[in-house]
Amino acid sequence: MGAGKTTVGRLLARRLHKRFIDSDHEIEARTGVAIPVIFEIEGEDGFRRRESQTIADLTQERSVVMATGGGVVLNPENRACLRRGGFVVYLAVSPELLFERTRHDRNRPLLQVADPLARLKELHAQRDPLYREVADLVVENPGSSAQAVAQYLLREFSRNSPEQEDFSCNPCA
Repeated sequence: MGAGKTTVGRLLARRLHKRFIDSDHEIEARTGVAIPVIFEIEGEDGFRRRESQTIADLTQERSVVMATGGGVVLNPENRACLRRGGFVVYLAVSPELLFERTRHDRNRPLLQVADPLARLKELHAQRDPLYREVADLVVENPGSSAQAVAQYLLREFSRNSPEQEDFSCNPCA
């Protein structure tokens, strides 16, 4: 959360002439409610079940750029779907920078705790190895503009995987 996946993903989709999908927005569209409401009613487990079904469906689509929610990698089935579904990018951002980007955002259920920075550090420690496991490309601390990151990803994508048609963008935390 806060890694820039949606912003970068939209730019990539535009430049690749592909459809952009944000899996969190898709979950909200399917349920008709915001993610914090899902967390409130069904808890994190309920949200994760919905997320897994959505990822299974979306990774079947072709010619898309997809940004996923931060916790998508927690489920091994999701990681397998992402690996099969296309070229996966991990935007590896430090917990401190994520905190700066998200500290005023009340739409992040996992950060509604007494010490959000400590929570981000916990999430990073838990998720970082899983992101690295699934990623075809890791972008360390993408502090550049979204435009610069998108341009870099386009170069790397064409250089590393010219035969692949699909591209998934996955964040940290």
